[in-house]
Amino acid sequence: MTAVAVAGGALTTAAPAQAVAGAPAASGSYAFAAKLEIGDGQRNCSGALVDRQWVLTAAGCFSDDPNDPRLAEGAPKSKTTVTVGRTDLSTSGGAVTEVSELVPYAGRDLVMAKLAKPVSGITPVEVGSSSPKQGEELKVLGFGRTKTEWVPNQLHAGSFTVNSVQDGKLAITGKDSAVCKGDTGGPALREQGGRVELVGVNSASWQGGCLGMDPAETRTDALDTRVDDISTWVQKVRYRPVFASAPWNKATHIATGYFTGGSAGGTRHMDMIVRWNDSEMTLYQGGDDKDAKNPFVAEYQLGKRVEEDPKTNWQYAKQITGASFGNGSDGLVVRWGDGELTQYTHVDKDGFHGEKQLAPRYNSTWGHAIQIAAGRYSANAQRDDLVVVWDDGRVTMHPDLDTNGVKPAGQKTLVNKNTTWPHATQIASGEFTGKKTADLLVRWSDGEATIYPGVDTAGLHGETQIRAKGGDWTNAIVVGAGAFVANERPNDVIVRWGNGTLSMYPGVDVGGLHDQVKIVG
Repeated sequence: MTAVAVAGGALTTAAPAQAVAGAPAASGSYAFAAKLEIGDGQRNCSGALVDRQWVLTAAGCFSDDPNDPRLAEGAPKSKTTVTVGRTDLSTSGGAVTEVSELVPYAGRDLVMAKLAKPVSGITPVEVGSSSPKQGEELKVLGFGRTKTEWVPNQLHAGSFTVNSVQDGKLAITGKDSAVCKGDTGGPALREQGGRVELVGVNSASWQGGCLGMDPAETRTDALDTRVDDISTWVQKVRYRPVFASAPWNKATHIATGYFTGGSAGGTRHMDMIVRWNDSEMTLYQGGDDKDAKNPFVAEYQLGKRVEEDPKTNWQYAKQITGASFGNGSDGLVVRWGDGELTQYTHVDKDGFHGEKQLAPRYNSTWGHAIQIAAGRYSANAQRDDLVVVWDDGRVTMHPDLDTNGVKPAGQKTLVNKNTTWPHATQIASGEFTGKKTADLLVRWSDGEATIYPGVDTAGLHGETQIRAKGGDWTNAIVVGAGAFVANERPNDVIVRWGNGTLSMYPGVDVGGLHDQVKIVG
């Protein structure tokens, strides 16, 4: 394996480099450090376990030309074996498994390597989210070459000082160590107050003092790929298989909003709450990039299955909708099977807060509501105006729920009694057409889908057909709208289909639906 080489006075990667020529790591320490053997030992690299089933390492380890770390997503071309949880490779501890999938980060010498099976008993390293500072000391690990050994069986660690922080890169210098062949992909760590964080990944170095190098070469400078500024990407990649493995054919309701933080125009996109047919409630946290295929990065259980908690009530929820009540975070409106209407002013990963009864149980009115959707339909800037479809076909609006509740005196009639609107099987609030107020998306029982632009207290103002009756939307079982991609306004539509797959239509506008992006299935 060729070494990291120097060209034109700059560091360049001629091939994956091998171990930090520092002191051996103490037995049992840094158990998350990983050794990678690529192509039956043709290449050796290092890495770090960042999840039970994912190792973060350098993309150049797997590319045909290590000078060009661009890599296609998918299975590695060569068999790759990963050993993790074993600082001394001559022992039998830890786990040994193969890599089944590679997910590179475009534009950086960085890749997430998925293990064929998750490992147990080894705590992954946490990915840092704050930038290293010039002069800061980092600990760098690797299984590569040392000053005296070609292929050591021991993890080595060395102290390095940050010289400069660049866009996507860290320039570092070894205080008592050098990054050698086989250390490519190894972790650069911040250690403070007993806390260890991954902030960089070895990419290239001068290899001063490494066995096999010209004795005249004494420079210990190295270049690492930063990971502190892409911690959300790491979180998203490792979460992808978890999200896809959920039983989406059992999702019965969707509500969207900023439940875990963020707001329109910010970096954090909308979240999604899902009610399942076993009463479980799950909160899916939105990401902070524009990846429509993978919009969520984590999940939190808000309500347990009936089998786990016989006292749960979520199996009785008939409709749910996300709403904003002006307190800096979003909440939920729920219509229950007994006619009760409840406002949860704030919802977060810890549950439901600020419960407020809008209508009591067994009332004579709300048992006749068949669809609800909260949105920004009045002059109030909050998304807490409630549109309701009734079983007699009427469509009404209750503006500013938090202040006015659902008192009949404040109710606005948008559509009078008719025989059409009882066929509205799904409704969702979105901002697709650029009007002053929100739009209403309706999926009808015959599969037709319609957008009503700029709904306000005066009523509906025209309609746009986005799917004809009898088409594919006949199988659209659950429909929701939110800001999952661009995060400027809630104009992305998410659909759970009858076959259990999940899709998104990003950027729905006056022209209707555009590209369909498959999320699951």
